[in-house]
Amino acid sequence: MARLSFKRHRFNSDVIRQAVWLYYRFSLGLRDVEEILAERGIDVSYEAVRCWTRKFGAQIARNLKRQRPAPSPRWHLDEMVSSIAGKRMYVWRAVDDEGEVLGSLVHQRRDTSTAVSFLKKLLRDQLVEPQVITTDGLGSYAAALQRLGLKDLHRPGRLRENNRAENSHLQIRKRERHMQQFKSQASAQRFLTTHAAVYNTFYNQRHLVSRATLRTFRAAAHAAWARAVS
Repeated sequence: MARLSFKRHRFNSDVIRQAVWLYYRFSLGLRDVEEILAERGIDVSYEAVRCWTRKFGAQIARNLKRQRPAPSPRWHLDEMVSSIAGKRMYVWRAVDDEGEVLGSLVHQRRDTSTAVSFLKKLLRDQLVEPQVITTDGLGSYAAALQRLGLKDLHRPGRLRENNRAENSHLQIRKRERHMQQFKSQASAQRFLTTHAAVYNTFYNQRHLVSRATLRTFRAAAHAAWARAVS
């Protein structure tokens, strides 16, 4: 696991870790993080927080992903429309049947070639082969899976069964509104990749578990974060 270097930074490494954690863990803007740190007597500008999230976000995401167990082999794929820099863009997303985010892709199109690229990336990055791939009725999925020889795994057009992917968009919509839309395709892709790793680490269906189990889970999640930012 790659170690983070905080050399030549004005602020203590604990401050930087806390700022990055607040930004990706909660629906907070850069200025919100600035205000929270100011309340604790730490005078830091939101531009500094922006630099920290850009510099360390990708490294932390990679470290967190290395610690994650293999996801479920039952995948759900969907795409959502987003306005980025005045252009109509599509955010392709994949989650497993437990809600863990498998990957995302920001692209101007939702044609077969884009679907093929997205699926190839998923198959390359995941530690498990899919057993079932549920999608909406978009024809690009069927054509892409046919091209990749995965047609037998496809479960198309079953809206209710794909609610898991539909619901996964809510967290991104919430952040998108708070950030007043993504500013560019590259920044959106960078944010979504890091956000997914942090989200997966701390995500739990708390209404389904006891309080004791929740405490154990939180302790494990924070321990994983501490290892990733050390």
